[in-house]
Amino acid sequence: MRIGIDMMGGDYAPGSVIRGAILARDSLSSDVDIVLIGDKDTLARYAGENNLDVSGLSHVQTTDSVLMDDHPLKAFKEKPNADLFLGHRLLNNGSLDGFCSAGNTGAMMVGAMQIVTSIPGIIRPAIAATIPNVEGTRSVILDVGLNPDARPDVLYQYGSIGTIYTRLLHGIQEPAVALLNVGVEESKGNLVTRSTYQLMKECSNCNFIGNFEANEMFISSRADVIVTDGFVGNIMLKQAEAFYKVVSLKSMGNDYFELFNFENFGGTPILGVNSPLVIGHGISNDKAIKNMLLHTAEVVGAGLVNKIKEELDR
Repeated sequence: MRIGIDMMGGDYAPGSVIRGAILARDSLSSDVDIVLIGDKDTLARYAGENNLDVSGLSHVQTTDSVLMDDHPLKAFKEKPNADLFLGHRLLNNGSLDGFCSAGNTGAMMVGAMQIVTSIPGIIRPAIAATIPNVEGTRSVILDVGLNPDARPDVLYQYGSIGTIYTRLLHGIQEPAVALLNVGVEESKGNLVTRSTYQLMKECSNCNFIGNFEANEMFISSRADVIVTDGFVGNIMLKQAEAFYKVVSLKSMGNDYFELFNFENFGGTPILGVNSPLVIGHGISNDKAIKNMLLHTAEVVGAGLVNKIKEELDR
């Protein structure tokens, strides 16, 4: 198994990526090959200056990289050999079994759609996150950042994708699917959510239970899958991260609050594309990078992409 990562992806790259790759190398079995995609001189210089052993890590050379503030489409056109896009191409041609990045989210989306491409029938891929609640169960929320603007038909399809993912991830055969909204009544919401509600009422591939309010998040277990667009979903996710930071700063933490620490899971797969892609947080440190690489290996080993394809073909 070969897992690639762009060496300059993330706010603390290349240091966080190199150190995280070393930690992952020491945690994974010997048949998993971690491939750093980036400039060999940068790798050698950083490893030398910090007395790091990078033996056992593979490398693919490129001197170009996608910056965190690069415009995704412009970068795709002007930097075709950048580390992040090269990773997508290596994944697409079979040189890699999985690829992950803590870099530019928009560029990951462009690479996913333009190079790896979506599974036939999928309108727009999504990123899902797992939200713990105080009752001891977890809900899957999607999208949490890939598509800030989503049409009703896209949100409708997220219900089906989320159902498949939750079935595979949590073993729930008939997950309860809800639409994140400003009220539980069918008439509540804006034009998009009201239109989505009408579509989801007729969904034959998911168990739609109606609207779900934000004040139920982290408390109620009545929804196994929560559907929203990437704009609202990303705000919810970052609100949870802020909540964890406040709890940590005030020394109020316990095992439940630790479930909100993104460093412990590192990243989440992009659902609906033809090959395993995992995206991490831009502020990932070496621990988060390590866990993102471990999670990518898990996604590849579990055959998640093929299982989603099989479920969609039923």
